[in-house]
Amino acid sequence: MPAGFLTPRRLTIGALCLLSLIVCCGLAWWQWDRFESASGTFQNLGYVLQWPLFGLFPAFMVLRIRKLHREAAAADDAAVPEPESRQEWGRKPVAEVPRPRPVTPAVPDDEDDELAAYNRYLAELHARDQQDH
Repeated sequence: MPAGFLTPRRLTIGALCLLSLIVCCGLAWWQWDRFESASGTFQNLGYVLQWPLFGLFPAFMVLRIRKLHREAAAADDAAVPEPESRQEWGRKPVAEVPRPRPVTPAVPDDEDDELAAYNRYLAELHARDQQDH
């Protein structure tokens, strides 16, 4: 075991995880007794299966958080390159990004005859509407 393995914080977290498991197993036992009674329902049986899972959840979260911390530390160690000289500290490599080209809208060369006729019709309707007012 490493020297700092059994710290007070880790012991407290472990005790709380164990306490939550014991309490939730007690609640599962109580739900089992309710299920076996005359007024018991299948909902009580469902809780018998759920309470132990609720009790295991804190331990799962502790293990998950420890795993994520280990992975983050490993990624940080792998991502930090060793500088060759003291002058390179604080400098970040800059990637060349090409400038975006301006986009010109495409103008169709051949005009649609049907569209042109429809636009003329709309222009005539607009002109009539303007004369009436």
